[in-house]
Amino acid sequence: MDSDEVLPIGRRVAYWRRRRKLSQQVFADRVGKSKSWVDKIERGVRSLDKVSTLRDIAAALRIDTAVLLGRDFQPAALTQRTEGVERIRAALSAYDIALGRPAGRRGAVPGEQVARDVEHAWVLFQHARYPQVVAVVPDLLAAVQRVVADDPGRGRPLLVEAYRVTASLLVKLGEVDLGWLAADRAMTAATGDPVRVATAAVQLGQVFRASGRARAAQSATLAAAYRIAPPDPDDAAPDGLSLCGTLLVQAALAAARRGDDHATAELLDEATEMAARVGDGHDHHRTAFGPTAVDLARAAAALELGDANDAVTWHEKATTRDAWRWLPVEHRAAHLLDATRAYLQTGDPANAGRALVDAERLAPAEIRHRPAAHEVLAQVARDPRAPATVIRLATALGVT
Repeated sequence: MDSDEVLPIGRRVAYWRRRRKLSQQVFADRVGKSKSWVDKIERGVRSLDKVSTLRDIAAALRIDTAVLLGRDFQPAALTQRTEGVERIRAALSAYDIALGRPAGRRGAVPGEQVARDVEHAWVLFQHARYPQVVAVVPDLLAAVQRVVADDPGRGRPLLVEAYRVTASLLVKLGEVDLGWLAADRAMTAATGDPVRVATAAVQLGQVFRASGRARAAQSATLAAAYRIAPPDPDDAAPDGLSLCGTLLVQAALAAARRGDDHATAELLDEATEMAARVGDGHDHHRTAFGPTAVDLARAAAALELGDANDAVTWHEKATTRDAWRWLPVEHRAAHLLDATRAYLQTGDPANAGRALVDAERLAPAEIRHRPAAHEVLAQVARDPRAPATVIRLATALGVT
């Protein structure tokens, strides 16, 4: 059947049943259902909403579940992603400007254009378009370095931001050691400017946590936060509060990773006070900091501390607000992965599956290009009570 991938699943069931020369009654007997049930499935009157049922049907028809589900999802282009990461590695390994080598065929790019390119890279990242970010980062890093060589005063802030977005991307892709290099470069480029150092410390904290260095993450982010902490929060500018509050959140997540529930609570309470002054709907320094972001962090911290029920409570509280939709797509999709883990740990695979599918609909690359997401997807797909849509996604990505 060349066109099976465009057919509804009930039509595929009917096609393969007839191809196996099975009557509806015989097929129904094999899957332990009634003939009426089979008829409704094939006509699309009834939906297939359980992974276990899909597997039973596929086994009775002697076909792979992927065939039953069709082929309208394509696996993530792992080879393309790997090649893109290698290009980023090469860009981070280049020292042409420092060594006085020629700029190359492209030559210098105007500073205004480079600034727009850095902004564009951040927009792509916050919309979770990771393959596109992978594609633009190598040339972006080279262009920013040329701007620094020509005009250090203008170029260094752009260099910090280029390294920040690169580090964030590499952490998403599971390339933590390479992400550490980018975060370290951002910190070095920011030296002498406490605010720039603080922005770079956000990514440094993420890299440290991702690499299992929670103590270092907590120490670095707290030092950066208290270095820029306003003497009087009531008179502080929202951008400064957002940056300081984000660093406190990063420190809290590191404390949670270490199992320090007391420090976690104190740091999140401090961040909550700052978030109340900032409000929701802002994105100062690419932090998306506000009350809703802090509540999502409370869910993540609760999960780290082993309290999945509390994590679910914070998730359900935060995601019912209008402000949930104001957060960047990347932020929301990443949180939905945390929610998936929390539901799994509370023994609720149905809601775990729904959270995962919601994340994929919101930001496909978050699920298709993140190794961490593949691990969560595999866990959900193994549970026979999970929604059928999950096994379709897992099969497409080759993680079943």
